[in-house]
Amino acid sequence: MEEAATAAEHSDPDAGRGARAGGVHAAQLKSVVERIERLEEEKKTIADDIKEVYAEAKANGFDTKVLRTVIRMRKEDSHQREEREALLGVYLHALGMVAA
Repeated sequence: MEEAATAAEHSDPDAGRGARAGGVHAAQLKSVVERIERLEEEKKTIADDIKEVYAEAKANGFDTKVLRTVIRMRKEDSHQREEREALLGVYLHALGMVAA
């Protein structure tokens, strides 16, 4: 009888991964969900920390909209930034918002 159980385990690639319910490995699914929940909580904590830093910057006289733009620009590589700035110049010129 033990040989039959061992043979079944070797032929079942899902053996040892937890109980299956509806074709889903419950333990593996629970693990994934819990990891995502922990990461979501960390993301919320980080977002709250960032808000605090922006509030501190504002209290020190910095314009937070400009600061957010600077942060976004620093994430771009120089080529992307140059392209965006050139296109912005074209748009502003077309709208008469800058001199030729």
